[in-house]
Amino acid sequence: MTGSEANTPDWAGLPVTVAGLGVSGISAARVLHGLGARVTVVDGGSGEGLKARAAELEAQGVTVRLGDGATLPEGTRLVVTSPGWPPSSPLFAAADAAGVPVWGDVELAWHLRKPLPATGEPAPWLAVTGTNGKTTTVQMLASILTAAGKRTAAVGNVGVSVLDAVLAEEPYDVLAVELSSYQLHWAPSLRPYSAAVLNLAPDHLDWHGSMEAYAADKGRIYEGNVVACVYNLADPATEALVREADVEEGCRAVGFGLGSPGPSNFGVVDGLLVDRAFVADRAKNAAELGSVEDVNPPAPHNITNALAAAALARAYGVEPKAVREGLRAFRPDAHRIAEVAVVDGVTYVDDSKATNTHAAAASLAAFRPIVWIAGGLAKGATFDDLVQGAAERLRGVVLIGEDRALVREALLRHAPDVPVIEAAEGQTGAVAMTEVVRAAASLARTGDTVLLAPACASMDMFTNYGERGDLFAASVRELADK
Repeated sequence: MTGSEANTPDWAGLPVTVAGLGVSGISAARVLHGLGARVTVVDGGSGEGLKARAAELEAQGVTVRLGDGATLPEGTRLVVTSPGWPPSSPLFAAADAAGVPVWGDVELAWHLRKPLPATGEPAPWLAVTGTNGKTTTVQMLASILTAAGKRTAAVGNVGVSVLDAVLAEEPYDVLAVELSSYQLHWAPSLRPYSAAVLNLAPDHLDWHGSMEAYAADKGRIYEGNVVACVYNLADPATEALVREADVEEGCRAVGFGLGSPGPSNFGVVDGLLVDRAFVADRAKNAAELGSVEDVNPPAPHNITNALAAAALARAYGVEPKAVREGLRAFRPDAHRIAEVAVVDGVTYVDDSKATNTHAAAASLAAFRPIVWIAGGLAKGATFDDLVQGAAERLRGVVLIGEDRALVREALLRHAPDVPVIEAAEGQTGAVAMTEVVRAAASLARTGDTVLLAPACASMDMFTNYGERGDLFAASVRELADK
């Protein structure tokens, strides 16, 4: 059995090992068991939560091995891994030595696709990856496709699991698929109808081993594209991935950016979103898709997200009117550059999802003057480029978290005159955030924006970025009530 085998292997009695007892692992185990495979789930953990999940699966006839039992069972013909398991795991080395293929949940879903009654072919996948902006872009794309009258969903690394989507009782016409670098690494057969890489910046390098390996995994999304490989005109690394991809004959490179577009690209002209790729005589003509005011919020990086979503939709054949309607109907998830309140003339914005420097740079570019709330777990990041790029926009900075010193040192080098307040060390949760918001308010003036875009992970002080953003919003509302 190989990674490129037909979509309908004989699952009955096939010995399959599932790596990981998380959400995706449990989903894969249940699906495979339902197909008749002999499933063994392995996980190196042994906590009470894992034992409870294991007991549920075992009651359904699935074998589970925890702790030291997380090795490759003898006779395994296929390994299906959860996305987070790194390629360096001993389990995969054992699989490689035994000639056993390793699939991720996306690869499994690709093999389980069903033909649509109307076409006899599976629903096309319009796929999106990138360091930042994936979820927003895929949700915009799903909104546009819905406006075009298609049964669709945002799936993959967001919303509905890709396995659930391909096995849905009522089939989808087309899928808007968010894919992480982890998922792409384990999806050798994936061939989307069209795909986009939004941007590339260092991230998850501990998992991939190098920036080159990370970029190569992102680039897998372009393999086998049929209509369009969509790339970011402002990020040459994304275009380089297009050049390296093996695509179907006739597939085109389509760029997007904030400037006036050339032929085959998407861009902005006098506040209008414009398509010069999917029009007749694109050397002379263009199609108006909407205005920047149709994008919510109309921050520069979000406009590029909208252009990428529009490009994928147009590659699928969606009319301009549906692009506009879909963008107008779209509402972003919480903690993504969301305005919380205006208090005493100061606007408070929650972009807690900005957990790396690339995302924070995009957020900082959307406002001025800014009181910036920054810090947390740096995950190996450096902050000189980020601070240097934002220095002239900063009114002040409030530093939080375990790795605040890294941000402080960058500020001393590149913005030494910007006032800095450091939150008390050792505080966490609501108590910490209340202090942080008060400190930010003390630095802000009428017309300023207080921006929570920490450029760091949150787990040193909060459960996750969602709790960090929720507590920020609650503290702002407390400030407004006083």
